[in-house]
Amino acid sequence: EPGAACVLGIDLGTTSVKAALVVGGEQGPVVAESCSRETQAQTGSPGAGPQGMEQNVRKIISALNECLAALPQQQLQRVRRIGISGQMHGIVFWKRDQGCKWTESETGLAFEPEEVSNLVTWQDGRCSPDFLSTLPQPQSHISLAKGFGCATVFWYLKKSPDFLKSYDAAGTIHDYVVAMLCDLKKPLMSDQNAASWGYFNSRSKSWNTDILKKSSFPVHLLPEVGDSGSIAGRTIYAWHGIPKGAEVGIALGDFQCSVYSCLSERTDAVLSIGTSAQLTISMPPGFQPPETPEPFSAVAYYPYFSGNYLAVAASLNGGNVLAMFVDMVAQWIAELGLEIQETAIYSKIIKAALTQNNSELSIHPTVFGERHMPEQLASVTNISVSDVSLGHVTRALCHGIIENLHSMLPSEYLTEMGVRRILGTGSALARNEVLRQEAERIFPFPVVYGKDVDAAVGAAMVM
Repeated sequence: EPGAACVLGIDLGTTSVKAALVVGGEQGPVVAESCSRETQAQTGSPGAGPQGMEQNVRKIISALNECLAALPQQQLQRVRRIGISGQMHGIVFWKRDQGCKWTESETGLAFEPEEVSNLVTWQDGRCSPDFLSTLPQPQSHISLAKGFGCATVFWYLKKSPDFLKSYDAAGTIHDYVVAMLCDLKKPLMSDQNAASWGYFNSRSKSWNTDILKKSSFPVHLLPEVGDSGSIAGRTIYAWHGIPKGAEVGIALGDFQCSVYSCLSERTDAVLSIGTSAQLTISMPPGFQPPETPEPFSAVAYYPYFSGNYLAVAASLNGGNVLAMFVDMVAQWIAELGLEIQETAIYSKIIKAALTQNNSELSIHPTVFGERHMPEQLASVTNISVSDVSLGHVTRALCHGIIENLHSMLPSEYLTEMGVRRILGTGSALARNEVLRQEAERIFPFPVVYGKDVDAAVGAAMVM
């Protein structure tokens, strides 16, 4: 209705920022407006080598400001609550009293990062298996892996200790945004994000501080932890016209929010493919994960909402594999002295793959490894003269991305758990018809699809 209060949902993704204005409708929440902006924030990783993956926080916040400026002002003025999600495993450092500065913009007050480090993303590979093997064993049901916040802190502690002396606060990128909006003196983190950092006990909802202190870990950098779905604070200024005092939820995992936006029945499984890829089911109420990690298990259990857990096959290889393939093709073309935009290449390889119903070529697409098998990289087999066209290769690559997830959480197990339908979500799945075809081919369940802004919508719905 005109003048009705609404909720703003924000998702700070690996490649883009998304925002959605959600209002109540007769059939449930309705997306009134949405917006997306690419961050183009990838930057160099000083000292981390070729395995480092960092992003410029200023560019991420600039994309966020552009996103909000594009939404209707009169609707932003009706926002009473804000829900924020983002990439769970990464880490950014800042100085508590100098994390940002507030400035006047065309659409009202906005903040700009000041004493803030780069974001070390979940894709960061500086923590090699050999390095991780030197770290203390966590008291957690989730195995420590590269890209986890606490692992990255250990890397700085051992490789570049002076870096850590410059900062007194840390969190995920979305924890940072919540802290700036609410002027939190100490960052507040949800149990979803904390479990994804490592060295967090989900049962007691506490950090492994005793274990960490024995290894000289700077525990003062660890945020306080609150329940997912709770309120972190209120906006201290009228941000882009959103009234001062609007409630801001504690930052949530983008994956959990994507699931929340579409999972309505326990008989549903969620297939999410963005930069990475996940296949998940909701565990029965009362389920508790094992007390110790199962390092070679392809399935992990992540905190959800209301004390519940999701069983997740979380692959490091999703849309990023296709992006790498497109980049490779672009480089080959450039080396031949020709030029073509990467966006044009993407649409053309999908079009070529749609002309091939199947491919005998077999591609195991784990170019980024997997957390449970970090040293198993990609391979191509069954190469024949008849299957080397661009269409055949792209078809085989898309098949491999889906089949890799299916191998981690097979149809037989899904059937045993009572799954009757697959809900598809995520940017890569939304824009790639070949991936959707392969999902429908591999899974023996009906597959239905959501939208690209599902995580932002989920963050709003939680509020």
